[in-house]
Amino acid sequence: MVALLFGGKSSDVGVSSFQAFAIAISGRVGTGNIAGVATAIAMGGPGAVFWMWAIAFLGAASAYVEATLGQIYKTVQDGQYRGGPAYYIEKGLGIKWYANLFAFATILSCALFLPGVQSNSIATSALSAFNIPVEMTGGVVTILLGLIIFGGVKRIGKVAEFVVPFMAGAYILMALIVIGLNIGEVPSVFALIFRSAFDLEPAFGGIFGMAVLWGVKRGVYSNEAGQGTAPHAAAAAETSHPAKQGLVQAFSVYVDTLFVCTATALMILFTGQYNVADPDGGFLVENIPGAAMGAAFTQSAINVHFPALGSGFVAVALLFFAFTTVMAYYYIAETNLSYLLKGTSSKAYLWGLRILIMAATFYGSVKTAELAWTVGDIGVGLMAWLNIIAILLLRKPALVALNDYQRQKDRGQNPVFNPTELGIKNTQEWD
Repeated sequence: MVALLFGGKSSDVGVSSFQAFAIAISGRVGTGNIAGVATAIAMGGPGAVFWMWAIAFLGAASAYVEATLGQIYKTVQDGQYRGGPAYYIEKGLGIKWYANLFAFATILSCALFLPGVQSNSIATSALSAFNIPVEMTGGVVTILLGLIIFGGVKRIGKVAEFVVPFMAGAYILMALIVIGLNIGEVPSVFALIFRSAFDLEPAFGGIFGMAVLWGVKRGVYSNEAGQGTAPHAAAAAETSHPAKQGLVQAFSVYVDTLFVCTATALMILFTGQYNVADPDGGFLVENIPGAAMGAAFTQSAINVHFPALGSGFVAVALLFFAFTTVMAYYYIAETNLSYLLKGTSSKAYLWGLRILIMAATFYGSVKTAELAWTVGDIGVGLMAWLNIIAILLLRKPALVALNDYQRQKDRGQNPVFNPTELGIKNTQEWD
């Protein structure tokens, strides 16, 4: 998977494998990796972290299937590769109305429901760290977003290629420093996670169901596997075989959950900077009286070792994480709009889409976190149900592609995709 990251090159109609990976990571790595992990611990205890890991392994499989399908059934439209669930539902399943339904639901989710979660986290963390009014933060973020999305997919790919490695690297480096300062506690923290995951820790007894629920819920929100977002970026890649990009996208799930989410969880658990809610009211554990659930746990954890740095560092990390996620949301919404408008002039509609996502970004930044997360969960659910049904029905071409890739690889060849030989139809770009 790692080797494949740097194997492909961009073209006039497609981005490189790494750029597609970066666009997908920018969508996966966001608020869920900081505030979402903290929320999972707050609602389900330390055991929720184990169930986030579990869903990552299942998620990597669904990420492979959906990304490979995105590649197999991609098309050239508006001078660039386009693809995603709407395209593979129409070409692979032949159900046009279902494809249109997914496209419409995705535009609604990515342009209206989901951006507010990201901008809200940026605004509230900036208020906490620097006392900057949420309206001012929301305005600046909205303007910056506009400057990028009006440049199209190529500019999004270039920004993601530069920003994503920097933001993820800096955050993981900080986590490694905190872990290093608490290295002696590694065995006990992992033991706490495993005991809590299976209701064996007395302090968190009776919340096994909450640990599973919130671990899965926030794990899926964080890595977005199976949700149908990443195939849009995967389809844009220039590659010789769909399985290559499928494996790259599976790896992005591991980067998101096993690296970045775990880094956040360990910082919080090492320092004991968390509260755990009692489903019956009150708290099972209240280590930070009065703390808001979410990014505040991560800020407090870093403050334990770096008192002058924690709040500001998390606020800046959230800015990068969440901003690139909104950027990816726009790309996904634009791809689905292009699908619906095939053969129709799309300039006016594109302007409308850009204004809508900018308005949703600003609106989310000035509203309550509870409202933003509730609306965001609706957006995730809309897309995930529609996409998971599709990839279950369409899994065969993706698995045939994987077997073909492995067969060529075992012969020492650079795998090249020939859909005619494999009996896969409606693949005009590959034909």
